[in-house]
Amino acid sequence: MQYDFESVVREFCIEEAFVSAEPYGEGHINQTFLVRTQGRGGEVRYILQRINDRLFTNVEKLMNNIRLVTEFNRSRIMERGGNPDRESLSLVYARDGAPFARVQGAPFRVYRFIEGATAYQTVQRPVQFYESARAFGSFANLLAQFDASQLYEVLPDFHNTVVRLENFRRAVKADAVGRAAQVQAEIEFAESRSSICGQIVSRLASGEIPSRVTHNDTKLNNVMIDDQTDRAVAVIDLDTIMPGSLCYDFGDSIRFGCNPAAEDERDLNKVNFDLDLFRVYADGYLSAVGSGITPAEVEQLAFGALLMTYECGIRFLADYLEGDVYFRTSRPGQNLDRARTQFKLVADMEQHMGQMKQIVEELYRNCRAGQ
Repeated sequence: MQYDFESVVREFCIEEAFVSAEPYGEGHINQTFLVRTQGRGGEVRYILQRINDRLFTNVEKLMNNIRLVTEFNRSRIMERGGNPDRESLSLVYARDGAPFARVQGAPFRVYRFIEGATAYQTVQRPVQFYESARAFGSFANLLAQFDASQLYEVLPDFHNTVVRLENFRRAVKADAVGRAAQVQAEIEFAESRSSICGQIVSRLASGEIPSRVTHNDTKLNNVMIDDQTDRAVAVIDLDTIMPGSLCYDFGDSIRFGCNPAAEDERDLNKVNFDLDLFRVYADGYLSAVGSGITPAEVEQLAFGALLMTYECGIRFLADYLEGDVYFRTSRPGQNLDRARTQFKLVADMEQHMGQMKQIVEELYRNCRAGQ
């Protein structure tokens, strides 16, 4: 659908003159646009998003979550003398005071554009991955001070891999668009590893692993990295802020960042798990989380990487079987290619799991010794 972007922007507290809006970024869920405006001081840019209300059915509660977390973050950043417009997502409120606006029948939100920083799709330099780890570790510590009871659970069972497996099996059985026969190898790969699904879910249920307020989408491209210094600037994309496990957040970062290839790479020879990058990330994350992490969480961190990769693989494959109705695609077969890259990474992680656990244990000991 084509939108009258000037009319959309006019609904928000933006005083500069509208110049243009163009597609921006590579997100799977929401439609994102870079808005250029012109004021007395020159060009001012904003991020405009058309919220996916097919997925986020209660936009009011979703945006209240984001309002609460961004205001909390901004206040803490100001307390320590930082720049909240650069170090945090900053909502631009609608003219009626709401954190979003409905225009032309669709929900939109606006953020200030974080200048001089980039969200990378793949690791360009190890220091960037290390900085993203420190950013998410620090974010976890900050959220430990946030009252989780204020938050609405936007997507129940988001990282409940037991439920994800059930959904996958339903997609296989329904075979809504007749694709199952062509992907039997991938279906068998997923089923052969189904026993791993409850390992963290059961520990959360028993209290062995604490439930925390977590980001739940800790990909490298959700951290803004300064263009000049390679230091992390801000954590972005707060749609999935919900209760969960640090193991999920850690694992999703590894899934995304320790693969040098694109998430939808067709040549699986290019898809490999990079153990050196795993060490870089684990070092940054554990140094930032510090004493806030429990031994039970440390024990499951490496496994969390494998589990999140497996979970993402079955989600991509289920969506392919259902006709590509959840993740946005730009070409036929893209979700299948995404599933195959995840399964290739799962197989690689299985070969390296002993080393991954040793690295985490060693770094954790070093962090505790340095406290």
